[in-house]
Amino acid sequence: MPKYELEQTYTKITYTKDTIDHTDFEGCVFEHCDFTACTFVGVTFIDCTFNNCNFNSAKINYVAFRTVYFNKCKIKDVNFAMCDKLIFEIHFKDCILDFSKFYTLKIKGTTFTNCSMIALDFMATDLTEVLFDRCDLYRSEFAKAIANKADFSTSYNYTIDPEKTKIKKAVFSIDGLKGLLSKHDIIVQ
Repeated sequence: MPKYELEQTYTKITYTKDTIDHTDFEGCVFEHCDFTACTFVGVTFIDCTFNNCNFNSAKINYVAFRTVYFNKCKIKDVNFAMCDKLIFEIHFKDCILDFSKFYTLKIKGTTFTNCSMIALDFMATDLTEVLFDRCDLYRSEFAKAIANKADFSTSYNYTIDPEKTKIKKAVFSIDGLKGLLSKHDIIVQ
């Protein structure tokens, strides 16, 4: 029987492998918690906020994120691709997401603000209307992604092949044009 937690605040908890399995959290706040050892089986987060939490290398294959905010969290090498896709809505601010995977997810309208996003896998991801605000996208992969109306105007270090990625009405800065033209081996000054 799943457990249900409503409007609780959890502070400085180090969760073990299966501590929170089969639990629904709604309106909860997690402060300085460590989820690195978790495998997350049958866990749902609804209208939850994570502040200064550590998810590095956590296994989140069976998690539902429904309007969830991550602030100043470490989320390196996490595979979001197997998350529950029903009402999937997440937002990131001041997070480290390096080497994480969003492969084939529909994350329309997601916001990434001031995040390190080195070598992320966005292959075949629906990035429609996603905001990349002041994000480092060095070596992130966008092949076969749909980035229509996405906003990259303040982000940097990205390389996107317009022949392999749909970018209709996406917004880029003049400084970011070199990331769209790099495959042509031309110099943009």
